[in-house]
Amino acid sequence: MSIALGLLIIRLVFGLIFVGHGAQKLFGWFGGYGLKGTGSWLDSIGVKPGIAAAFVTGLFEVVGGLLFALGLWLPVAAALIVILMIGAIISVHGKNGFWITQNGIEYNVIIIAIAVGLALIGAGDYAIG
Repeated sequence: MSIALGLLIIRLVFGLIFVGHGAQKLFGWFGGYGLKGTGSWLDSIGVKPGIAAAFVTGLFEVVGGLLFALGLWLPVAAALIVILMIGAIISVHGKNGFWITQNGIEYNVIIIAIAVGLALIGAGDYAIG
């Protein structure tokens, strides 16, 4: 029971944080900039077309986060999150080295490890799928 409860807590926190990040991009909720603002920033760093990229990343975050939180299709949820993090490493963080103090890839690597690790372990007993 404690393993299942631990997996549920990790899935809910991890997944719902991703839903929040996606809502920031898609709707401007939680202090986000919405599609236009996020798209403009993506354009400014060379990710074009910015609004389309903002939509896709926001959608991946919302869908991946919801699936993760629910424990439904966990490998698909993890794949969406890993794709996002690889994109963030390539477009933003990779040039800055490893440590987050220099805006490096440290945090992205942690997220990838959690997503892949949980996909391999499974969602646990308290999951829809």
